[in-house]
Formats: sequence, structure tokens, C-alpha cells
Amino acid sequence: MSGNVLVDSNDPNLRSWVESANDPLGDFPIQNLPYGTLDGSPAVRIGDRALCLRDALDAGLFVKKLSSNEEFQMALDVAWLNGIAELEPEQQTMLRQNIAYMFAAGSPARSKVERLLCAAELLPDEMAQDTPFVVGDYTDFYASLHHATNVGSMFRPNNALLPNWKHVPIGYHGRASSIVPDGTGIVRPKGQTVANDDGPPVFGTSKLMDYELEVGFFVGKGNEIGSTIPVTQAWNHIFGFVLVNDWSARDIQKWEYQPLGPFLAKNFATTVSPWVVTREALEPFRVPGPARSADDPRPLPYLDDPNGCNLDITLEVFISSARMRQQSMARTLVSRGSFKDMFWTPAQLLAHHASNGCNMQIGDLLASGTVSGPTKESRGCLLERTWRGAEPIMLGDGTERKFLQDGDEVVMRGYCEKPGHPRIGFGECRGIVLPARP
Repeated sequence: MSGNVLVDSNDPNLRSWVESANDPLGDFPIQNLPYGTLDGSPAVRIGDRALCLRDALDAGLFVKKLSSNEEFQMALDVAWLNGIAELEPEQQTMLRQNIAYMFAAGSPARSKVERLLCAAELLPDEMAQDTPFVVGDYTDFYASLHHATNVGSMFRPNNALLPNWKHVPIGYHGRASSIVPDGTGIVRPKGQTVANDDGPPVFGTSKLMDYELEVGFFVGKGNEIGSTIPVTQAWNHIFGFVLVNDWSARDIQKWEYQPLGPFLAKNFATTVSPWVVTREALEPFRVPGPARSADDPRPLPYLDDPNGCNLDITLEVFISSARMRQQSMARTLVSRGSFKDMFWTPAQLLAHHASNGCNMQIGDLLASGTVSGPTKESRGCLLERTWRGAEPIMLGDGTERKFLQDGDEVVMRGYCEKPGHPRIGFGECRGIVLPARP
């Protein structure tokens, strides 16, 4: 392919010949172009359609600088996005601009591309059945001041926020093997629980199962062991963002979390949304990092980023019971908040993780921890939303929820909106709670 075939996909006025991509309430306009896996191949999504990138390469739809590049060819021969994330930044930009050209209104490539889209037949969500990256390591943080304060108030009313919290991003190592794709059923876990704070414990099925609304990001550029990632450069080490549901068993967590933090209460399943929204697509929605009060400590130099940013992502959680789905009832909205309320920024989380010389690798997943805001409606888990079960929520079928019941489906959504710019969305992150196994 030759000629002017690179288009600025961040142009807010750009339109697509894929009509569903022009829906003002849609998640996937031409300015988004998130990556995922489709039928065992790296893919890009636009509107309600998706394109396998290997098919596009075979059809001669990429510029010569890409199509003749051996690393690019190899990146499309695996089912995950690790190879694409490993491309040089200028190659990634060229790929995104080349894809935007294919889908732009009036593109001469339409006839070739349209044939490939039609060949897919199934909607992308039905075919995106794998996690987008091979995840080598997974780290979950605790970056929301509102969440940390709320949970601390429940369990330590006289010492809600521990002395280190505003100085150091708190995190723990999660379990990469139990990261599951959108739509996977989540089996209710078993573990040790206690009726009273001092025991004795019994082993059995968790009764207090919960979701945690989080935003995660995949590392796109790592560092050698023993080296660090400066906080001012950390943003450029991020490939893209997804929604994360860090499923939690609160009764197991209550008994096991001291002194080293949660273990079995969280490692049984973590759901990620299927389409990775690149940092380039989110550039228009960067906002200044969190305002700190006069009483808050200034970040230590390695975390002090004068140009640091959060992302203005609206986040929502819906719950539907099995009965609601059987009767085609609408999901119940139980939470709406914003990622911009987080105390620690993505760049600070990544820089801190690597500050001791820990080597980050392409495809590593870092999650924010529960995203909660200043209002009751913006609390990002049932532990907070129902205040430990004392304030149940009501679902659309008239049933109460303190914690999740078998058959409940949790659906998370995220999107960015700004005047003069198309809405950029993440799609859905879904999971249904299944009964514990014998």
C-alpha cells in the first residue's frame, strides 16, 4: 500500500464508514481503536465490528514500513498483544494511523476492509474469548483515598488511615494464573472464616462475596532488573487500559489479611475487559493529578511528578439477578464514580513498583485497587456501598443485596466524555457468580 495512508485518529472530527462507530453514545469510535484478541489473532475494534490484523496484513492493507517488518509480522502470528506492545513507539503510532485510514469515511480501502469485517459474522464480544495479553505478573494497588478511608473506618474506627498510606502506594502481588476474560463464570470460593474476630475458624463456602471496581493497565515497555522507571517517563511505559473486577471474599479476607494482606480472599479470580484502550486514545482525557491538602505530605522526589495526570473515566457498576435476566429486566445501577478521584496516578504506581529495581515486563498487569469517590453512590464495592451489610441495596426485582448471591451478574462499564471529543469507552467487564463446587 502506498500514498497518504496515515490518518490522525485523535482528530475529533474524523468519521468512519462503519456507521456504528459514529454513534455518539457508542464506546468504540474511530478515535478509540482498542486492541484485543479475535478468534486467536490480535485484532482492533471499531463500532460493533472488529478486524483481525493478520487478515489485514495478508490483504495488503498495511504500509510497507509495517508489512515488510519482521517484528510486525511475528507480532500478528500470536494470539495476544504482547508482540504489538513490543513494537517501537513510532511503529505503534504508524499502525494506529494506518488502521484509522482503513476505517475513515471515504477511504479507498473500504471495499477490501469491509469484506474482512463481514467474514467475521459474529460480533466481536462473542469471539474475544481470551485475555488480551499473556500476563506474566499481576499487582493490585490500594490507590483510592476514599476507599482506604471507608474500609479503615469500618475495621479501625480510631485509626482509619494508617500512617504510611499518603506516603507510599500500597500494593500486593496478585495471581496471574486466575486472570480471566470477560464473561467467565466465577465459582464462589471456599476458605477459612470466623464467626468472631478471635476465632475459632471453620473451612467452608464464602458467604460474603464481593466485586471491586478497578482500572488496570498493561505495561508496554519494561526495565532491566536493577534499573528503575522515572515517574516523569512512566506514562510512556504504559500500553493501554482495561476495566478490572478484583473479585473478593470478604469473610475469608477478614480472617486472613493480617499481618501480610489478602491471599485466598482474592486470588480465585480477576476479570479483565477484552479491549485494551491505548494511552494514545485517552490523551484528550488526561486531567491533573489529585489535589493534595495543605496537611498532606508532599510526594518523595521519586514520586513527585509536576506534570502527573489522572484520567477522567466515568465508571459504573450494574447488578442483575438470575430472575431479572430471565424476565428481561434492566440491570440495576449500583455505583457511578470517576477514576480522576484516585489519590495515586498510574505513573506513580508504575514508578513505585520499579523503584527498588524490580523489572517490569511487557504484558504485566497493574490494577488501581477499588475506585471509590466522595459520595455513597460512587463507592466501588458492596463492602462500602452497603457499609458492611448494614445498608442493603435494592435490585430491580425487589430483592435486597448486602453481598453477591449465586446467579448475580456484575457488569462494569467505563467511558470518557469531553465537549468537542467523541466518547471513548471500554465496553463491558462481566461475570456471573456460580455456586461453590462440592
